[in-house]
Amino acid sequence: MKEEEKSLGKSCIQKPMAVLILFSIFNALLLFQLWKTSKDQKYSRPPPKSNQQSNTGFVSQGQYNYKSTVEGDICKFQPSSPQELIEEQNIFSSIAWPQTPPLLGNKSTNARGSSFTLHRGTGGQQWHVGDELRVTITMKDFLGKPKKTGGDVLVARVHNSVLQAGVAGQIIDHEDGSYTATFPLLWTGKATIEVTLLHPSEAVTVIRRLNKDNPDRVYFKSVFRLNSISETMNCNFCLRPTNLPVCDFTDLRTGEPWFCFKPKQLGCESRISHSMAGYREKIYHDPGEEKSFQIGVHMKVKLRSEGPAFVNVLPRRTGSERNRTVENLGHSGYYYRGEWQALDGTRVQHFQKPAAMSKCLQGKKIYMFGDSTVRQWYEYLVEKLPGLVNFDFHNGPKTGPYMATDIANNIFMLYQVHGLPIRIRPISVSKVRYVANELNSIEGGANTVVILGIWAHFASFPDEVYLRRLQRIRNAVVQLLNRSPGTLVIIRTGNIKDLSASRAVFNSDWSTMQQNKILRAVFHGVNVRWVDAWEMTLAHDARFLLHPLPPIIKNMVDVVLSYICPLKEGKELGGKSAVAVS
Repeated sequence: MKEEEKSLGKSCIQKPMAVLILFSIFNALLLFQLWKTSKDQKYSRPPPKSNQQSNTGFVSQGQYNYKSTVEGDICKFQPSSPQELIEEQNIFSSIAWPQTPPLLGNKSTNARGSSFTLHRGTGGQQWHVGDELRVTITMKDFLGKPKKTGGDVLVARVHNSVLQAGVAGQIIDHEDGSYTATFPLLWTGKATIEVTLLHPSEAVTVIRRLNKDNPDRVYFKSVFRLNSISETMNCNFCLRPTNLPVCDFTDLRTGEPWFCFKPKQLGCESRISHSMAGYREKIYHDPGEEKSFQIGVHMKVKLRSEGPAFVNVLPRRTGSERNRTVENLGHSGYYYRGEWQALDGTRVQHFQKPAAMSKCLQGKKIYMFGDSTVRQWYEYLVEKLPGLVNFDFHNGPKTGPYMATDIANNIFMLYQVHGLPIRIRPISVSKVRYVANELNSIEGGANTVVILGIWAHFASFPDEVYLRRLQRIRNAVVQLLNRSPGTLVIIRTGNIKDLSASRAVFNSDWSTMQQNKILRAVFHGVNVRWVDAWEMTLAHDARFLLHPLPPIIKNMVDVVLSYICPLKEGKELGGKSAVAVS
């Protein structure tokens, strides 16, 4: 009886305590929002003294130099320091894509006429786990003749659908129309080779020109409102030079530029919202440019095989015949039985039970900054963890910001979109904040996790725009790690997407491939962890999508949780350890 009374008393105490905690959280959030609003007002940039922007004008905006001309680059940025100039030159030199030809009609790349050939294995036609598989790819034009130039955007993988196994290949461009794809063999049984053309080299030429001459082909708008007067104006990183007055919304702390045409009746300070306005369709020099983005003809076409397109893999060799291992030659990982296995030394756990996930996140603060592909992780965790409650701040279903807490396990989770540019439905400008600024307000520590995923919304701009943004974020990450070395920072790369012919020029896979190289180069040497979304989408049997399907999202979150809760010898939070392949 006494035990029951104690239990009842404890329960009665816990309920008001939970209410008190929730009330405290609400007050804290209210104060935080008021502080944020005050801070945003403090750092809002007043309109420039001269609202005239001439055709060859040069306007210095914070840490950027913004140059606009009638012809050529309309969106040109210069580094803010000699060190950044050197870094830019080194990065762009290291990721330089081969020169690509203009549209050549029948001499352009013909994916259906191109093919790949399997190299003979070591010791004849035998392959073993740990061997490296190689294929030669020969690209031809529509006249049936071999191409003489490189620059085609190719991807490759080997897979086994029965085993739910797959690994991405690495492509070497010999710049003469031929390519080599290499793969590590990581499981016993059948391994089928698949080579896909994402973009022909001629399409890369078009994308390069568009990023230089038409970076505003994705355009944005803002609503300006005061009392009963409302005006909607076009906005962008770079506005084409006109004699119209311009509002300068460059961020004071990061120097990130943003401009809107000034309303006719209202002042610049009356801006209340940001949203995507649309796509400019009349961007091609001639019809042939548009035709180079046809699905099934020039894009997302699987190449045929000259000879066998698969190998049967035997168990790993033993003793003196043991082969050189290739499992750590630049590959992030592979799938086996539908589960991602890392090749970078990370022991990936596969969390099957919500309780194990909650235990891993116990006492953690998780901050997610990025686009909708990071929001997928937030939504996955909220859906899977019953104790994680998403707070409704009456924000849009896709805009955020969002916050979720699990009071019993002391878990705090926040998702927020990255700053402009972002292709999004209308959102209050007070809710669009730059990641570098937000990182500077995080205390950090051993129980803090920061997740970054910034890529898709920058694909239509010159690489310099993306590089500048990453440099600001990198600097903020370094400062965070310096003041709180125990903070865990995880970065998500971009992934292969489903692209219609009409949308490929606004968010191409080639742009994403280049962005991933810039991303890794900028954060080289910084203590961060990676989720290689490119390889995780390429290696999987699921079709390519901008927002990967649930099985891939689960594996991505498993990698994140494995970073947060590294597996100790003999202990498994998730109930399953990495698959051992013989």
